[in-house]
Amino acid sequence: MTQDFAQIRFTLEHGVGVITLNRPERLNSFTAVMQEELQRALDTLEACATLRGVVITGAGRGFCSGQDLSERQPLPEGQKRDLSEGLKKYYRPLVLRLRALPVPVVCVVNGVAAGAGASLALACDVIYAVESARFIQAFSKIGLLPDAGGTWFLPRLVGAARAMGTALFAEPVSARQAESWGLIWRCVPDDALQDTLAEVVYKLAQGPTRSYAAIKQALYASAGNTLAQQIDLEAELQRDLGYTQDYQEGMRAFAEKRLPDFQGR
Repeated sequence: MTQDFAQIRFTLEHGVGVITLNRPERLNSFTAVMQEELQRALDTLEACATLRGVVITGAGRGFCSGQDLSERQPLPEGQKRDLSEGLKKYYRPLVLRLRALPVPVVCVVNGVAAGAGASLALACDVIYAVESARFIQAFSKIGLLPDAGGTWFLPRLVGAARAMGTALFAEPVSARQAESWGLIWRCVPDDALQDTLAEVVYKLAQGPTRSYAAIKQALYASAGNTLAQQIDLEAELQRDLGYTQDYQEGMRAFAEKRLPDFQGR
């Protein structure tokens, strides 16, 4: 299935949704139109009973350079803009909906990810990035702070010192550095971009979907749980997974020394 949009490309095939930010002439910077189209794509994904995964990437040489500041028309003299409005209307629901999807959300960063574009990438469950990609917390350059969840994601992923340095000084972090810091899962050669996208889509379409969902739920819950609470959650989720068809198939495949044929059920 393909839906027509003006500023994103969206397909949903074999249970895997692929969203491509598609304003390459503006490094895929966010506009109100793009945000509304992303919400409509998420509506479709949330309504898909057979959803198995989501992939987000960008068109052209950049992933996303953040908010398109040219959309903000000058205000009459003496008036000041309330920057919280866009965060509450667009970025908050976008980030929270991505995190709440009961399937893996994989970001393939094909170029620069700056400002809210970096936050979008960090909101995903797994991040691949090509070697030429850069992550830039550019907010302090215009007198702001990282938003769209940036101040929540950064210290949890890379620790307080690195989070503070990248946020204060807005220095670019290379994909290789991001990998060594634990900011992303894997850095890949630029010429492997399309192969990486295809591999990710295949893994999501063929994987044990219920297992993936439980892993995502448990790992995110761990930040707020005691050890005892986390073990209790593991027991609850493991019990449910033990009843799935994919678990039965996984056990048969193990005994028969073959690859499992997971159906996501």
